[in-house]
Amino acid sequence: LHTDSIDDAEDLNIIGVRISMSYSEDEQQSGACPTGGPSGDTITGVINHLEYNNSGSGNNDGGSGSHEVSIEWVNTSLIGEVVVMSKAEIIEEIDAQGEGLGSYSGEISVEANAGPSTPLLCQRSDGGEEVSYVVELVVFDYDIRPFFDLEEL
Repeated sequence: LHTDSIDDAEDLNIIGVRISMSYSEDEQQSGACPTGGPSGDTITGVINHLEYNNSGSGNNDGGSGSHEVSIEWVNTSLIGEVVVMSKAEIIEEIDAQGEGLGSYSGEISVEANAGPSTPLLCQRSDGGEEVSYVVELVVFDYDIRPFFDLEEL
């Protein structure tokens, strides 16, 4: 993904990126398997932009699951808060100043676990895992308003 493919990306305050993944179990078994059911698989997502990167893993626990991995390069703790800072200081903390422009990369991997097998009685396989994903750029528009505490005046 590159922001060159997004119309007017240079006009956006891109403050982060998020990859959302969802997955289910596709474990197969044949024969009489006396113990254990589907074994959980580990799904790992990695996202990178410039020097920013993050990764996270989730598990389908033998069923279905989902998780997100995100990175942000501004101080999001200020969003929605009343702070005692100058307008310039606030903008410095929440405006990406073009930091979100450029290329992004990501990787999704699955560590499949077929569970216990017993030769001749029980055979298990786990080779058909599918992961659905969505990559989103996080854009933040803001409006800074002065706050006056009338009780202190």
